[in-house]
Amino acid sequence: METNRATEHMANGLVCAESVLLATCEEFDLDIDEKVIPKIAYALAGGIGNTGSVCGAVAGATMAIGLIKDRGETMEEMMSVLGLAAEFRKRFEAEMKTISCRELTGLDLTKPEDIQGLMTSDVSQKVCFPAVAAAHRIVVELLRENA
Repeated sequence: METNRATEHMANGLVCAESVLLATCEEFDLDIDEKVIPKIAYALAGGIGNTGSVCGAVAGATMAIGLIKDRGETMEEMMSVLGLAAEFRKRFEAEMKTISCRELTGLDLTKPEDIQGLMTSDVSQKVCFPAVAAAHRIVVELLRENA
């Protein structure tokens, strides 16, 4: 399994979105409050509050793009940042086949039995950790390409 700073954060108890966002901010030496990042990203876990929507790793990487690139002042600059987010999605989806938490995990995390299944199965190791590793790697590569 691929490991990086984001998977280390996840192994230490952070959720997918927190892990990718924090690791990417650290990678680019952003002056961040390490207590604020997890707070703003936590609710994105499980595909936005366990609804199975957009994978939290994708959401964390997308937020990192906004923090690192800034929104810009001109329409061209703003569209460039949105283009980076779109390119991130394209690359992540090409590798992981979807950006949907429910499709990635095969679980409906709105159901208590599926939450329990996530906790007692190897889904996190086989799906979530690889998604977090891929999201972090892809967003870092993309941001370095567009520095």
